[in-house]
Amino acid sequence: MVNLTLLLCLVLGLCFSCRAEIKPDSNNNALDLDIVHYQPEQVHLAFGESVLDIVVTWNTRDNTNESICEYSEYSDGSKLDQVVKSPQGPVRFVDGGAKKAAQFIHRVTLPQLKPDTKYSYHCGSNWGWSAIYWFHTPLNHSNWSPSFAIYGDMGVENAASLPALQRETQLGKYDAILHVGDFAYDMCHEDGAVGDEFMRQVETIAAYVPYMVCPGNHEEKYNFSHYINRFSMPGGNENLFYSFNLGPVHFISFSTEVYYFTQFGLKQIVMQYEWLERDLMEATKPENRAKQPWIITFGHRPMYCSNDNGDDCANHETIVRKGLPGLNFFGLEPLFYEYGVDVELWAHEHCYERMWPLYNYTIFNGSLAEPYVNPRAPVHIITGAAGNKEGREPFFKRMPPWSAFHSQDFGYLRLKAHNASHLYFEQVSDDKKGAVIDHFWVIKHSHGAYSGV
Repeated sequence: MVNLTLLLCLVLGLCFSCRAEIKPDSNNNALDLDIVHYQPEQVHLAFGESVLDIVVTWNTRDNTNESICEYSEYSDGSKLDQVVKSPQGPVRFVDGGAKKAAQFIHRVTLPQLKPDTKYSYHCGSNWGWSAIYWFHTPLNHSNWSPSFAIYGDMGVENAASLPALQRETQLGKYDAILHVGDFAYDMCHEDGAVGDEFMRQVETIAAYVPYMVCPGNHEEKYNFSHYINRFSMPGGNENLFYSFNLGPVHFISFSTEVYYFTQFGLKQIVMQYEWLERDLMEATKPENRAKQPWIITFGHRPMYCSNDNGDDCANHETIVRKGLPGLNFFGLEPLFYEYGVDVELWAHEHCYERMWPLYNYTIFNGSLAEPYVNPRAPVHIITGAAGNKEGREPFFKRMPPWSAFHSQDFGYLRLKAHNASHLYFEQVSDDKKGAVIDHFWVIKHSHGAYSGV
């Protein structure tokens, strides 16, 4: 029997988030329902070309022909009287799997928002609206102290860090999230259904703060199509590499995967390397480094690690570090060293590891007593332990001298950029119910190329 409630909704025009076309069977009985889904889901935020331009992205299963975001300052949250409509509307994205499952990606940019202001918003169309969310815009200068949660390798299954991150984000603890590659495990699986579920789970984080990402090896399928289409990073480079400034920090996101999936072409290695050099040249101009003295990179596969699993980072000639095998072209370690990158954030290994200041397997501590005070090389941190179905990574029985601290606990990293001279990091353990298992300061009284130190 046909659902009488649904029929009544259709007759009265009350069902807007889904519609149904009723098809008769062979006996002319109306039994089959072709449901059309218009309800927004998977809502997430990102910084646009400016940190005061916020990009709202969401999905619908079917085409609403319009993408609208209504918003207002939080004190006027009942009004939502400012409206932005995407000029291009939703974009159809087709998964590369056998079913060729399709969905529609919506993007709306909220432009030129006020700094240090809380906004309410919802998104959708006249066929259906999301819940009302809120976000807080950053200050538009460098003299403030933003806070971040940083992690990689979080899946749909065993997402150990998710509950704490949800709670802390909604309590306003963070100004942005950095997810350092590997999502869902994998976004393409089950014709994209695993990716959909992951984006629904992180909506409870990413709808409240900008969720800034980089690609990992688990995004490779169909030439990174799920990663490219589902996220909306600044820069116009298909989310593969970009940079942004927040407080006293210049962040650079890039793809380590261009070095490993060369079947998609070597051109992307060259393009990214040239972009990185241009970005670093601009960031290190005296007038720019005076505003954002800290330069922090994040990419998925580490240059160094102490994991006994055969991964490339445990090899001496790591591809990301040294460049293409046999050629040593486009290696990133000398580039980052030359331009004085302060901290390099990584994931991929399902663990936490902090290194001493390190270049070319040589420790360059600031001093014996205070290794992270005026360090003479970048500080490498691996934080790939947010939790997934693949479990934990083993470490070497004999740890190398450049490894300062390591843990197999599931967890995530926090960063507070206090000012031009002080960064504070702490690693949170989910296994130990939120206990901080490692913490340290990086202190620099001047910033610049290490070769000049």
